[in-house]
Amino acid sequence: MTRRRFYAPPSAFDSKLESVMLATDEARHLREVLRLKVGDEVHVFDGAGREFRCSIEDSRRDSARLKVVGEVTPARPESPLRLNLAVALLKGEKFDLVVQKATELGVSKVTPVITKLADIRLRDEGDAAKRVARWQRIALEATKQCGRAVVPQITNPVSFASLINEARDQPSSSYLMFSERNGQSLNEAVSQLSAKPSEVTAMVGSEGGWADEELETARSAGWTIITLGGRILRAETAAIVVAVLLQHLGGDLI
Repeated sequence: MTRRRFYAPPSAFDSKLESVMLATDEARHLREVLRLKVGDEVHVFDGAGREFRCSIEDSRRDSARLKVVGEVTPARPESPLRLNLAVALLKGEKFDLVVQKATELGVSKVTPVITKLADIRLRDEGDAAKRVARWQRIALEATKQCGRAVVPQITNPVSFASLINEARDQPSSSYLMFSERNGQSLNEAVSQLSAKPSEVTAMVGSEGGWADEELETARSAGWTIITLGGRILRAETAAIVVAVLLQHLGGDLI
């Protein structure tokens, strides 16, 4: 039987993990879309890795109270690879697609990056906040669909320079920059690693590509520049391909 899954943050559970309240959107979906009733069984995940079997105690238009029957194993496990997919801002719904597919592929974090040749610019902090809220909703829905119990983090957009400097601050992680030129193959890069990486930040370029100075800055900061094959991929395609390849090499896509 397919699990009917709902999301509630850890703060929505009582201190003894005996009951949980669903917020407005989740409660409406339970009541008006799925038409579930008191006594029906559902599953609730907290976005941080835990999932619970519950029964409906009370269902109203804007809230629902559920009794926690017991903790269960999430429908799908988390990847052993902690992958931060850093993607340059993309036009239209392309970034939406990347967030959705990255979630399905087990990415731990998605970081929007402001780059020199990107075709999109954020108007102000309000514009950025609206976009991030939208991407967080997309990640949550994709988490429900794919069976994960962990909702990937969608960060606020960061500048290229600030992301590049992470490699200097956290040398224990692997930092990979994917480019259409001036890079080595992924196989070459992997062969140079002393051990299978458990934490990777992978940066994928914008629709306008990388500026020469961005490539040089990244290389100087310790990033490994990687070029995939002989074909130029669209930025959204490249982001999905990178997630697949890295989850295959270091994660659970086997």
